[in-house]
Amino acid sequence: MHICYIIAMQAEAQPFIDAFNVKEQEGAFAPLPCRLYQAEPKAGKKLSIVTLGRQHERDLVGCEAASVATLAAVEKLHPDLVVNSGTCGAWARKGADIGKVYVADSVMFHDRRVPGDDDWDTQGLGNYPVWEGSMELAEKLALETGKVTTGSSLDLQPCDEVIIEREGGELKDMEGAAVAFVCSLTGVPVMLVKSVTDLCDDSAPTLEAFLKNLHLASERLAEVNRKAVELLLS
Repeated sequence: MHICYIIAMQAEAQPFIDAFNVKEQEGAFAPLPCRLYQAEPKAGKKLSIVTLGRQHERDLVGCEAASVATLAAVEKLHPDLVVNSGTCGAWARKGADIGKVYVADSVMFHDRRVPGDDDWDTQGLGNYPVWEGSMELAEKLALETGKVTTGSSLDLQPCDEVIIEREGGELKDMEGAAVAFVCSLTGVPVMLVKSVTDLCDDSAPTLEAFLKNLHLASERLAEVNRKAVELLLS
């Protein structure tokens, strides 16, 4: 089995990279900026970690970069399972805490508003399926599950929150649905693992909370991902 993780920021990925001591494969996706880390496969079992890379001296984030990296990874690596791992916002009133890790039970976009008919709305929202083994793995890891909704901005606009509430969203990120969209086109199963950096119903500014809690959330992600990989490749 070949598992390929798609992780946006280097800070989110680094504890996981360190845990498995995977090495960067320089220029693997050149001229694209996304970066590949791999270890030698053992008995047909392989782990790849792909980060989105950098532009303008900053980590790339968001839907466009995630789509590019996911498509490049699928076409080059041919994984059996793609896992989008990263941080997210959530709501304290829905049971979230800083650093709490979830497995997605579904994923959609919350900011693609396409006026017209039901068909356009369906395409805009996405509501992509997740890997059928996600719930079983969450149970084994004693993790809660929730619906991930994805948008292109770090902040949350009232019109986005209306859609999130209507659709039962519980976790808000900037990459998950974009990764799932590419996987839906290419026929590769996808799982999402998310750790909370900021609470959408807290008064603290989103960016301030994100930066303050990024290290903790990334360490928690690495711990869960290590256990997940060990289970999946056992």
